[in-house]
Amino acid sequence: MEPNQVNADKYSLKAMLLTGDMVTRFVFGILLIMSAASWFIMFTKWLDQMRLNKQYLEVSKGFWNAGSIREGISRMKGKDHAFKMIAEDGLRATEHHEGRLTDQIPLHEWVTLSLQRSVDQVSSNLNKGLSFLATVGSTSPFIGLFGTVYGILKALTGIGSEGQASIDKVAGPVGEALIMTAIGLAVAVPAVLGYNWLLGRNKRLLELLRYFNADLHAFLISGARVADGGGRTAASAPRAK
Repeated sequence: MEPNQVNADKYSLKAMLLTGDMVTRFVFGILLIMSAASWFIMFTKWLDQMRLNKQYLEVSKGFWNAGSIREGISRMKGKDHAFKMIAEDGLRATEHHEGRLTDQIPLHEWVTLSLQRSVDQVSSNLNKGLSFLATVGSTSPFIGLFGTVYGILKALTGIGSEGQASIDKVAGPVGEALIMTAIGLAVAVPAVLGYNWLLGRNKRLLELLRYFNADLHAFLISGARVADGGGRTAASAPRAK
């Protein structure tokens, strides 16, 4: 092995972990866990968004062409169908607007509250985990910096106790310590980018949910669907019963 390669191996991540103490390994372990959790959340949230977008396309093609609301609901297949849950809650609200408490609330307000509660639940599920990405993006650089400061302090303490301050004695430990800052940034950057990307896609999907919610609310109350951007009107809406 060449001398340059030997020197490079001395200052590598592997060498840092082998020669580091429990604090160094603990900081590295925290950053590794944060990185793995961030990638897992980003992947699962992306799958959730793809599933919700697919559900919207299916609803656009099948639900509003059904003969009735119940028939349209029966066409929605799959587990955890967000639009099916909203439609079922809205239909249930119109059929059970009765009792001493609900009689005091107009039907349109009762349906609005029910549908809004369903949309809020879907929104909460979509945004679940994004706060962790934001936390990782804001804290992992500081965790890496802590590892760097600790490593430099440890290196300088060792150099001071030995009484030797040559370039070789200083550059090696300091270079190893700086690896922690690089790892912290490597964890933070994907988390921040993933957070912003997922948040933007969530906003678009929530708009689609609100469009469906508005159309369903209008139909349940008046029997007519709000015209959308494509020019479709209440004529294509399913019947209530």
